[in-house]
Amino acid sequence: MMVASLAAGCASVPETRFYTLSIGSESSEIKALSRDLSTPIFIDILPVNVPERLARPQLVVRSRDSGPETPLFILEQDRWSSPFNYELRDAFASGIANLTGAVNRAGRGRTPDQIVYRIAIELSQLDAIIDDSVKARFSWTITRPVDARSVACYAVITEPVAAGVEGVVEGVQRAVAGVVTDISKNVIELDMGRVPTCAVRKEAP
Repeated sequence: MMVASLAAGCASVPETRFYTLSIGSESSEIKALSRDLSTPIFIDILPVNVPERLARPQLVVRSRDSGPETPLFILEQDRWSSPFNYELRDAFASGIANLTGAVNRAGRGRTPDQIVYRIAIELSQLDAIIDDSVKARFSWTITRPVDARSVACYAVITEPVAAGVEGVVEGVQRAVAGVVTDISKNVIELDMGRVPTCAVRKEAP
């Protein structure tokens, strides 16, 4: 989803396009489960770890005919609305809160009666290949400090994409939305006293 376009002051300079990851996550199954959660619960999303090359507002992509050893392309005119690691944190915070009904504490302290789930997320791999696919590997840990219950999972994802830069953006959005659903499910499982399960991720055809 493209959030805005800024017209360049000079006709010879290409316009800059801005994109966001916070597109909302929908899962009727997760929302139905969340009705049985403790009231209220709180989430604390820690800063998302990403490879240094991605911690920038510009989209970082590869061409379809390039291999893993070929140079990356940093697209100056195609940008996230904030540095990519900040975009990820915002998308996870809003998406998980939306699915579970939790309140985002954003690193603030808690009162003794608040159940807080501390969520650490890492993106260790992201290959955004124009006109081809988005390949990503996310891992996360969720800790419930009140009783030290926790879960650690990961997801390896391949999303085929439509043509052009917007196709790549939509592929990244879908990958993030899938992980939002997985993490939300783990939060619900912890809160309900169940043994958390890690979803089995298969590469898309």
